[in-house]
Amino acid sequence: MSTLAKKPGYILWFAFLGACLIAAVGAAGYSYMVGHEHAFNVSRGVPWGILISTYVFMAISCSGLCLISSLGHVFGFHEFNLICRRAILLAIVCLMGAFGAIGMDLERPFNMIYTLLSPNFSSAIWWMGTVYGIYLVVLIVEFYALMTDNQKLSMVTGTLGFLFAIAAPSVLGSVFGLTLARSFWHGAFLPVYILITALVSGTALICLVMYFHHALRGLLMDDTDKRVIRLLGRILRLMIFVLIFSVFWNVIVGLYGQQPGHYEPVMALVNGDLSANFWLGEVLVGLLIPLGLLLRKNRTPFTTMLASLMALIGMFFMRYDMTIAGQIYPMRQGAKGLVGGVFTYTPSIAEVLIVVGCIAFSAFAYTLIERFVSLDLESEQH
Repeated sequence: MSTLAKKPGYILWFAFLGACLIAAVGAAGYSYMVGHEHAFNVSRGVPWGILISTYVFMAISCSGLCLISSLGHVFGFHEFNLICRRAILLAIVCLMGAFGAIGMDLERPFNMIYTLLSPNFSSAIWWMGTVYGIYLVVLIVEFYALMTDNQKLSMVTGTLGFLFAIAAPSVLGSVFGLTLARSFWHGAFLPVYILITALVSGTALICLVMYFHHALRGLLMDDTDKRVIRLLGRILRLMIFVLIFSVFWNVIVGLYGQQPGHYEPVMALVNGDLSANFWLGEVLVGLLIPLGLLLRKNRTPFTTMLASLMALIGMFFMRYDMTIAGQIYPMRQGAKGLVGGVFTYTPSIAEVLIVVGCIAFSAFAYTLIERFVSLDLESEQH
């Protein structure tokens, strides 16, 4: 075992992730023993809970990572070649974690395979599963091409990965946007909005990994590392600006028209059960504080890392709020389970533990692979 693996920070990190995975396995086993309807707090009124929002969060993070990676080996911005291998590996493990989250939301996870083998071309959910399934294969081949320095194959798979990175979150957004009965989701805005948040999540995640890659090893960043993190910070700052305007106009449209089914979810975000999540989690932690940190003139890699961490936390709240807010307004009067005219939902302990386990799995898989495989370009190894 290398000196690196014996460092206390690594031991504690693996121990923490291992504990999270064990807790998640226990929660999953409990849910199968007592039944999903008893272990999870979803209902007929709110059938999509935190596991679905976690799937969306991790899946779009995968797409954002792929888009950022493509700047290097597809579009020729050579500064980003430094992050290509890490970004694609992160995209793979994030997508696997996303599949774990949506699989655990199903009472019979292997039905996902049956769904792929029995196509329904009019179903947005079928297209989502198929596109992301093919996307995972493309990412694995792209990672192999990058690791073997096969420039021709990496260009082909990188281009395909870039196209899938746009198509996949757009199709995912259509699962929500094509739902006519849910006015809060319905429309052409949501697929574009999810693509914007994908860039925020992906950029923030690769910034975090780049920073801790050096910090945990006690390595000093050279000028190339600092320049890449500075460029990533600028991209993140731009995307947060765009996202702020998107959130602002989404709220204004919902409040101004007072359209039934749209107005009530927006009010739940602005001044209702989800208002703490919205104002503190989304607006303050996810948008305003990161933007303030990234606008500083004397911004350091640590400042960019901190802004990225807070932006990621905000994106998780954003995915949760989007998923839950769209369901709380009843589609018919007199529905059972209403509280104050709307449905309510709070994740159960089992759901939270499974979410933590899915994220821990992705982190564990990435750290373990990086432990045994060098992800640095030969000319840029320290």
